[in-house]
Amino acid sequence: MSRPATRTIDLNADAGESFGAWQMGDDEALFPFLSSVNIACGFHAGDPLTMQAAIARAKRSGLGIGAHPSYPDLAGFGRRVLEATPDQVYADVLYQISALNGMCRAMGMPLRHVKAHGALSTRAWTHAPTAAAIAQATRDTDPALPLLVLPATFLETEARALGVPVVLETFPERAYLQDGRLAPRAMPGSSIHDPQEAARRAVMMVKEGRIEALDGGFFEFTADSLCIHGDNPAAVNIAGAIRVALEQEGIMVKAFALPEAQA
Repeated sequence: MSRPATRTIDLNADAGESFGAWQMGDDEALFPFLSSVNIACGFHAGDPLTMQAAIARAKRSGLGIGAHPSYPDLAGFGRRVLEATPDQVYADVLYQISALNGMCRAMGMPLRHVKAHGALSTRAWTHAPTAAAIAQATRDTDPALPLLVLPATFLETEARALGVPVVLETFPERAYLQDGRLAPRAMPGSSIHDPQEAARRAVMMVKEGRIEALDGGFFEFTADSLCIHGDNPAAVNIAGAIRVALEQEGIMVKAFALPEAQA
């Protein structure tokens, strides 16, 4: 039986999630398996030197670079929902994107996308004003700058309403509910640490456009990018297993095309 025509998928991970002597993740070991990275901008992790180092490593590795803005929550790694007005969210996100964009320009690299981190992202899935603030900050940075979003969320709909290009992503090492939400981390089975299981899920996501849901049935979607959490203890092994499994299925790992390249 002949294989189906080769298709491509982006494989991204969060990066630069360290602060001073505090280290999270292993960017050096993870980057060779990826096509894009989301670099922390100092609010949940990262500092100027860490951001600069992550950009330089991504440049050497030929990876697409995205900004990874968060609530201002270094103590909680950006995983605590903070009470913030849409104006505050807009200003915080614009500030973080601008900082990374400026560093990228100084180092001869384009900023290719934006992806919200942690609790800011999950809040935007179900809270339209927060989603709109993130989308507006992205658009005001550059109308052609894509926003990585989880399908079937307010973040997707608000970005599209503002004309912000969207890149739909899914998480092979996180479990889903039928309605498309990621299963809460407190729920048993919400995180996948077995590289082969994550690889199986990645292939299913790309080839079938669906995945089993923890609460029964399947969640169906379209995906342009697969994301691996860089702070997952098994992230490097998971990324390696996913890359091998995808390529064995004739699926090329490649950064998503920018809007102007798609025109």
